[in-house]
Amino acid sequence: MTADASTRVAFLPSLGRYPNDFATLMTSVASAGFEPVPVTFTTNGVRTLHDLAAQAAAALDNEGPPAHVVGHALGNRIARCLAADYPELVRSVTLLAAGGRVPPDDEAAVALLNCFDTSLSGGDHLAAVATAFFAPGNDAAVWADGWDGVLAEVQAAAVRATSVDDWWTAGGTAPVLVIQGLDDRVAPPGNGRDLVEQIGERARLVELADAGHALLPEQPAAIAAALLEFLSRC
Repeated sequence: MTADASTRVAFLPSLGRYPNDFATLMTSVASAGFEPVPVTFTTNGVRTLHDLAAQAAAALDNEGPPAHVVGHALGNRIARCLAADYPELVRSVTLLAAGGRVPPDDEAAVALLNCFDTSLSGGDHLAAVATAFFAPGNDAAVWADGWDGVLAEVQAAAVRATSVDDWWTAGGTAPVLVIQGLDDRVAPPGNGRDLVEQIGERARLVELADAGHALLPEQPAAIAAALLEFLSRC
């Protein structure tokens, strides 16, 4: 397969995080003949989720065919907003840890905020990461670093300033793959189920055991297999 615009796969990272979270998955995608396009978000001019979608669009915008888009956690909200705002740029949408309607439990919500608290001890910070992002028994130490509190604050405000209805269905045309961890406490599995039920034939749902909100470091092989099978049909 020749890597060109039709085989590009954009990767949109989680809240306050960067595309290196996708390193293993991008390697799998590249090995299958696709061209990974990591998208790094900035705080510049960001007021709403639409502004973050515009940053992703800028990374993709050219005269070639539309690209596949993969978003993790906050990145999946941006991916859906991108598909709604710029349908001509999006060939398919893959959502990892899709949230937005079914809220996190209180303990997980507090832990998510604490992931960005630089005043915490190393042990307390790692405990917050484990609670918010990882299934019981999975090693949270792989995500001990990589937390950008300034970026997260701006992104979270952008989410609050944007109606869920603007992005929830990922537009109305692109096929959608939802990969959801059954131990996800920040974006509980009900989110993915509700979305797939709402948009019907456009969507496919894959639920993974022993996976929380982090997903990527917890079930890398299963995620790669599901994504590549989906991309082969789009």
